[in-house]
Amino acid sequence: MTIKILIADDEPNQIELISYNLHQAGFEVTSAADGQQALHMAENILPDIIVLDWMMPVMSGIEVCKTLRSMAETKDIPVIMLSARGEEGDKTLGLDIGADDYMTKPFSPKELIARIHAVLRRSRPALTQNILEYGSLRLYPAKKLVERDGHRVDLGPKEFRILALLMERPGQVFSRTQLLDHVWGHGIYIEDRTIDVHMSRLRKALEKNAKDKHQPDLIRTVRGSGYALSEPD
Repeated sequence: MTIKILIADDEPNQIELISYNLHQAGFEVTSAADGQQALHMAENILPDIIVLDWMMPVMSGIEVCKTLRSMAETKDIPVIMLSARGEEGDKTLGLDIGADDYMTKPFSPKELIARIHAVLRRSRPALTQNILEYGSLRLYPAKKLVERDGHRVDLGPKEFRILALLMERPGQVFSRTQLLDHVWGHGIYIEDRTIDVHMSRLRKALEKNAKDKHQPDLIRTVRGSGYALSEPD
């Protein structure tokens, strides 16, 4: 399962350098050129981690990080703060407002990649493990395999990514827009009902492999909000 990273920096050369190295390391990368755009994209695509520059137009990285931490949907997304400000007080401020790590420019891309892996191991261990478990469900990201009650569940690639996202953050409600942006990519126009079609396929595949056919759906619809995992069976 590819880890999605959002980079927010107003320097095009910096974004290009970081993006290239993260792509080479196997990450999926999206970028924003100012703080407000970064906040909007974070809400919609729900990246697995954000690399956030301190000094940006419209909204600073500090303001973005504070806002991310104040919203239920984004409060748990790990953030690595980048800054040319290397004073101890600046680092302390960055960490105090909610950043998970702080790097002073200039830095080596290899160090950034190592820091990303370290932060994910601490804050999102499910992403770095070989298996996700929820009740009778098991999902193997590397093998693109799902099992329920020990039986293989045949899923298409889109249904697999939807289920993986739901299992990474059990209990969180995802809107159709968030699911579409996470699975299809930000900025690609897809009708909302498309997600309903794939969700129907996912539910049927999970139900087909359940021991008890009378169990409630593993995926619940939250009226007016979106979808979330039900309590594990």
